[in-house]
Amino acid sequence: MNRLVCVFLLICSHAIAVEWIGYEEALRVQEKNNKIIMIDVIRTNCGYCSNMEMAVFEDLYMEDWLEERFILVKINLDKDYMPLGIKPVMTPSFYFINNKQDIIKKFIGAWNIEDFKSLTRNIK
Repeated sequence: MNRLVCVFLLICSHAIAVEWIGYEEALRVQEKNNKIIMIDVIRTNCGYCSNMEMAVFEDLYMEDWLEERFILVKINLDKDYMPLGIKPVMTPSFYFINNKQDIIKKFIGAWNIEDFKSLTRNIK
């Protein structure tokens, strides 16, 4: 029985997929590990954003792949403050921020796993 409970908890802990944090927390983490911050900009009723969430960010393999490379931040334009004076023109939009607070890459749109990996693979 205890073994079954442990397995269930392990599965549930990974069911959330990507763990998003706020921008201010990401800055603190970045000071320690020097990773690039990836900001995913969404809106509440954005169908393309929801598709990306389900198709890409809820994939456990992709979760590991992204968390290995980036500090992951999700900002909902309907609720959250947009840092660095960024003014997205559509959602989803993705911004990649280095440790000097410079935007080193940005792109827009919903992507499948292969295309998203291709777009982000060489960001350093």
